[in-house]
Amino acid sequence: MSERYVLDLQEVAETQVAVVGGKGAHLGGLSRIEGIRVPDGFCVTADAFRRIMAEAPSIDDHLDQLSRVNPDDREAIRTLSARMRRTIEAIAIPGDLAAAITGALARFGEQAACAVRSSATAEDLPTASFAGQQDTYLNVVGPTAILQHISRCWASLFTERAVSYRRRNGIDHRTVHMAVVVQQMVFPHASGILFTADPVTGNRKVATVDAGFGLGEALVSGLVNPDVFTVRDGEVVARTIAAKQRAVHALPAGGTREVAIDAERQEQPALTDAQAVRLVELGRRIEAHFGRPQDIEWCLVGDGFQIVQSRPITTLFPIPEAGDQENHVYLSVGHQQMMTDPMRPLGISVWQLTAMAPMHEAGGRLFVDATRRLASPASRAALLDVVGRGDPLIRDALETVLDRDDFVPSLPDAAPGGPPPRGASAPIETDPAIVTELIERSRASIAALERDIRMRTGPALFDFLLETFEEHKRVLADPLSMQAIMAGMEATWWLNDKLREWLGEKNAADTLTLSAPDNVTSQMGLALLDVADVIRPHPEVVAFLRGVEDIEYAEDAAFLDELAKLAGGAEARDAIESYLDRYGMRCVGEIDITRPRWRERPTTLVPVILDNVRNFEPGAAERRFEQGRQKAEKKRQEVLSRLRALPDGDRKADETKRMIDRVRTFIGYREYPKYGIISRYFVYKRALLAEAERLVRAGVLPEQEDIFYLTFHELHDVVRSHQVDGRLIQQRKEAFRSYHALTPPRVLTSDGEAVTGAYRRDDAPAGALIGLPVSAGTIEGRARVILDMAEADLAAGDILVTAFTDPSWSPLFVGIAGLVTEVGGLMTHGAVIAREYGLPAVVGVERATRLIRDGQRIRVHGTDGYVEILP
Repeated sequence: MSERYVLDLQEVAETQVAVVGGKGAHLGGLSRIEGIRVPDGFCVTADAFRRIMAEAPSIDDHLDQLSRVNPDDREAIRTLSARMRRTIEAIAIPGDLAAAITGALARFGEQAACAVRSSATAEDLPTASFAGQQDTYLNVVGPTAILQHISRCWASLFTERAVSYRRRNGIDHRTVHMAVVVQQMVFPHASGILFTADPVTGNRKVATVDAGFGLGEALVSGLVNPDVFTVRDGEVVARTIAAKQRAVHALPAGGTREVAIDAERQEQPALTDAQAVRLVELGRRIEAHFGRPQDIEWCLVGDGFQIVQSRPITTLFPIPEAGDQENHVYLSVGHQQMMTDPMRPLGISVWQLTAMAPMHEAGGRLFVDATRRLASPASRAALLDVVGRGDPLIRDALETVLDRDDFVPSLPDAAPGGPPPRGASAPIETDPAIVTELIERSRASIAALERDIRMRTGPALFDFLLETFEEHKRVLADPLSMQAIMAGMEATWWLNDKLREWLGEKNAADTLTLSAPDNVTSQMGLALLDVADVIRPHPEVVAFLRGVEDIEYAEDAAFLDELAKLAGGAEARDAIESYLDRYGMRCVGEIDITRPRWRERPTTLVPVILDNVRNFEPGAAERRFEQGRQKAEKKRQEVLSRLRALPDGDRKADETKRMIDRVRTFIGYREYPKYGIISRYFVYKRALLAEAERLVRAGVLPEQEDIFYLTFHELHDVVRSHQVDGRLIQQRKEAFRSYHALTPPRVLTSDGEAVTGAYRRDDAPAGALIGLPVSAGTIEGRARVILDMAEADLAAGDILVTAFTDPSWSPLFVGIAGLVTEVGGLMTHGAVIAREYGLPAVVGVERATRLIRDGQRIRVHGTDGYVEILP
């Protein structure tokens, strides 16, 4: 028989998760670290669990039912999981298996007390801890009781919480098995948890120790508040001593009980400072062994510590690799690009290869290193000014870091600090022909790319793309383009600042930029209204589109072919195709080249088209644009008239008129470079997917989309060699899935600290949600919390509440009354389009999608920057 049902902890390698589960593998690794004491014990392997599962034929049926149950149906999960546990606990342990377990127990003595602990094969993983999902039993006495509790541990793989956790993390119940750890019981004076990194801030140089009297169950169950010691650089820098009224102690005959702590001991510390420091030293040794911050359970027995568990802290945001020991301050690229979701490796590498500044990856997101810019006083001031205008939370977070002693080194102003701030652009003439010329340059460059890439395949394609990426960056760095962008932004800032000073008007530029010309993103939203106009007169087409979401098409293009067969369908298809010809390269999260484009998945647009059919009358696009233009012109005349009535009014009015002309000339162009980038990305993507299809046909890859989990250079190597590391692709897929659970910080330090900024305002009503005002006006309406554009279902007067809005969300803007986002700044795409459409908008509202419930009535104060939740 090849199966081994029992392994001593000393025999277990930490790589044997599939054999002894996460807990068992970690304990095996811990037992071999010099200076680390682990209670003696053994593992009942996953082979034993598989044998038990095979003893009951009905288990397969139970697993089928659990796999089919709706993850939101808690009652069904509760019922099915309870049935599964009862079935497993009722299975008699076969004699040879029981003998192997009792034989291992013999060395502890006939009536030795043990801890019997679940150890699932999907547990204590770097990407998912599964903490508390299965059961542990303390102070179990005697072989009969221990065998019974091993069965309970096996059954606990199917607790309601464990089943739900696996469903949320996309883990198949059949792929997870249960081992059991049996250890000699220790009876500690104190116990608790050590985090080798601060679990709240993420700071890797700060350790926290939670400590209480007796067994650790009192802390884990929340029975008592722990003493908390904060340790940094070998000393306790903060401590909180709690009143510990209760403890959990072992009973002589087995089991545990709560006991009251004598009043005089309740506020005594469970550890001395010296013990807390010594414990952290042990923790650092464990952390170094496993290569990542750890969540460690410990017991103080006599004057020595015993370690009973160590698992990775999975909630920490990873730190970009810097390759040195210096301090670094990183800014999130996703918060600037309005896409904070994780990106796949190909998307990350292509963005890095086409970006204007070096970018570092962590947690599937990109960051820029701002340390050098912050170190020089002059460049620091310019950086803080630019980021502060865009996102006050980032500025406040940076100032928080700068306020700390010597974290950012001080350099002379002459020190190289990267590119000059964007605001340092040369003056530019206010001439619409400049924008026309820039747009034509971009179109010509993309046309040349499409022409020249057609005949490239294999390694030659990648050589061509590397050359093309340099052209991509040249287009982005075009000085005239940069001057045009900055001219529009600086004119906006000037108008807001001066008109507030002279007229007391807040955010006056919001109205003055309504329906500005040449804004490709706002045109994209209006153009979908025109598509709705073509579809609206044809009831069969409308009915077909309503059913599209319920139909699985082998290819999305097939839905357009089916559409053409209906009365009016050919016209509808042509309208959608025409729209896709111009805007089909766009999609949510479009900076990631791996995301499906509208051209690849046109059904994404169907909910928005149907909303437009329902909520608008024919000709809405032209009317809406003209209404905005007239409103802006009326505001222009009003502002200039009021200025001329002031002292020195003619000069102020003339300056303001020049700035209004400037902002209306250039602010629309702000959106065009991104359109050009995404247009080029779609050309790159189609060429790479064609290469992937050749690899699939050659049997090198099982699926086209596997290339998304390789970097550009790795894919180049695969094309050259026709060899691929399938395990690497699988690991990347698992890592990408885990990154969705991480929230990227706006500012991250090389210590791992996620620095959260604050608005530091007191001008909003109590209870209001504070954000950044980006588009003036006040609106009340129904909140629609939408995280996926494809699930939009909006009615007239609704207020969109979402995490972020990149340009692809703009088609929704034509049908809403207001906007609230968690991420954003004054000049990010969502803010620019909200102003174009005259939508009151507040962005940068922390946790908006969780604090505001779908369907609630809210009031958005777009002028003052806050949101009220109404009764």
